[in-house]
Amino acid sequence: MSDVNPDRDPKAAPAGEAPPAGHAAPAVDAAPARAAAQPSPAVAKPGSAKADGKSPVKKAEEAAPAAGLSRREFFPWLGAAWAAYTASFLAALGAMTRFMFPNVLFEPAATFRAGFPEEFSKGAVDERFKEKYGVWIVRNEQGIYALSTTCTHLGCTPNWLSNESKFKCPCHGSGFYVSGMNFEGPAPRPLERYRVVMAEDGQVLVDKTKKYQQEKGQWEDPESFLRLT
Repeated sequence: MSDVNPDRDPKAAPAGEAPPAGHAAPAVDAAPARAAAQPSPAVAKPGSAKADGKSPVKKAEEAAPAAGLSRREFFPWLGAAWAAYTASFLAALGAMTRFMFPNVLFEPAATFRAGFPEEFSKGAVDERFKEKYGVWIVRNEQGIYALSTTCTHLGCTPNWLSNESKFKCPCHGSGFYVSGMNFEGPAPRPLERYRVVMAEDGQVLVDKTKKYQQEKGQWEDPESFLRLT
């Protein structure tokens, strides 16, 4: 009994034998093999410039209509936004660097030359040094003294009222005579005097590092009053 495979092609040669003359070997499709042999191309990430070929600026420009901006308005808007960002960055940088350097306050010198004695009129209050140094310079018949412009009540600055011949504090109404003595209002004591001497060049030298208080008897100190002969 012969062993016959019903599914076998009767024209095919038996296994291990060459095909009969006139019959060609069945063709083998090589496309899958070639595809497997070739490396697969790199896959670009979605949204990357390689995937869609668009730069970030191009994308931002295309997104401008969604923000209510036309293409013509987009770049001016982008420039303004960049300027605002730069200003904010510089302000923050300045705030940070400010702590790296000490705060230096330039205050007027505590000692200064006020001028020669003949430049001061007798019976007058010289206010030239009120704003810068906080000093009134007064000359009377005997000499010159320097008064503090700070009210002894709460530290306000009185005004010299020449018509009334007194210093009057605008804050709480304290009044002082031209000598500095208090006589009205809540001020508890007279104005303070500063050291005043003659400098080597003949000018009046005011030294604010030394104060004299009348209630302590310090107005009797020779340097609280510059006597002129």
